[in-house]
Amino acid sequence: MTQRIPLQDLTTEAAVEHHTPPSKSPNSRPPSSKPPKLGHIYVREISGFFQRIRRFSNWLLMALYFGLPWINWGDRPLVWFDLSAQEFHLFAATFYPQDFILLTWILVLCAFGLFLITVVAGRVWCGYSCPQSVWTFLFIWFEHRLEGPRHWRIRLDKAPRSLDTLWRKTAKHAAWLLIALATGIAFVGYFTPIRALVVDMFTLDMHPLELFWIGFFTLFTYLNAGWLRHQVCLHMCPYARFQSAMFDANTLIVSYDAARGEPRRHHSQKGVEATRIGDCIDCELCVQVCPTGIDIRDGLQYECIGCAACIDACDSVMARIDKPLGLIRYTTERVLEGKATRFWRPQLLAYTAALFSMVVLLVGFLNARVPIDVEIARDRQALFESTVEGRIINYYNVTLRNQDGQTHHYAVSASGLPGLRLQGVDTLEVAAFETRSLRLALTADADNLSQPSHPIELRFIALDNPSITKVSETRFLGPSGE
Repeated sequence: MTQRIPLQDLTTEAAVEHHTPPSKSPNSRPPSSKPPKLGHIYVREISGFFQRIRRFSNWLLMALYFGLPWINWGDRPLVWFDLSAQEFHLFAATFYPQDFILLTWILVLCAFGLFLITVVAGRVWCGYSCPQSVWTFLFIWFEHRLEGPRHWRIRLDKAPRSLDTLWRKTAKHAAWLLIALATGIAFVGYFTPIRALVVDMFTLDMHPLELFWIGFFTLFTYLNAGWLRHQVCLHMCPYARFQSAMFDANTLIVSYDAARGEPRRHHSQKGVEATRIGDCIDCELCVQVCPTGIDIRDGLQYECIGCAACIDACDSVMARIDKPLGLIRYTTERVLEGKATRFWRPQLLAYTAALFSMVVLLVGFLNARVPIDVEIARDRQALFESTVEGRIINYYNVTLRNQDGQTHHYAVSASGLPGLRLQGVDTLEVAAFETRSLRLALTADADNLSQPSHPIELRFIALDNPSITKVSETRFLGPSGE
């Protein structure tokens, strides 16, 4: 159901914006006139179908953000970027710096996904899922409950300072700072186990870097969501600038149906022939609920984040005056022109093909990924050693990482030269997600060395699971065979 708002309240709030001086009586109403565009945007709260979807999306995303650091997977956090150990734990998988190609892949995948969504439905990402919008709407929610509805906040800011003003402002900023602090703690909790982090906070035993980043993100969140708000969307976000390049006449956007709404009339007009007036009563409610302060009736603007607050606001007015809903709605330019929307078009097909290809390649890469990593570095102390038996010895420093969730026994073998043998340990046990370092010695008969450097291979096979095999190439050095 849409929220029913008395029509007389619609013009009252618009007049309050520039009423000077502010009335001391809460029941008095200043004269009505069209307000100028304010530097500070006083957002009016509205309910409706799309706002319920947005609030559900916002609360879900915040629950995931704040909750994931507290969930454990075995003896470690479910999501943990352990920078000191250079291990990045995502659910059951563990990744290492050499897997950063996956991060690039995922970022490209997200970019194509965002482009695809933009071509289809405009800036719905901004209105429903963008962190800036999510936290801004949360701050506005607290602002509304602590300082009152929109017209109360306007009067409060214009009225002389009083005890009532002081406690409301103090409570609002305290709530904002607590939310910002929780945001900073949760962010650092993705890099440091959050249970230990919270204990260290209360015992004042925090690492300086942890304290710095908590303070940084607390201040960052407080300024962005509390003070800058729409300025971030308008001036700092690059997406607002280039997203229009992906729009076309078939993109689903928030639009005002001018053919139906114009010419506008005041809701109190009587005796005007219905064929000469539109459904828009010029109540300004669509402007009052907009988080970026635009008038959607002026047409598509890059400031619009597609949150659909103006749709719910207009529908509430249309329901009140017994007019059809949808004067402002999600639609396309072609529909407004009386034409049919074409869903599949070259731009959309191109983004869909690119996104599908990236998904297939990423899944294939993950399936082919072997949960073992080996790094081989030649011993820098000596190129090689010679024995009295006429054999040549090369030494290698090997780092083996078991990226699987269970312990494995690995067999080590070498190939590439006749008579190439491994001295010392040829099997080793590596626990789940453990990194082992060892020094290997390879020997070969000097008579088999025809040149100073020969390519060889070191093979590591999990005895309990032969599908886990890693082959690494290196060089075996010796004297020239000439």
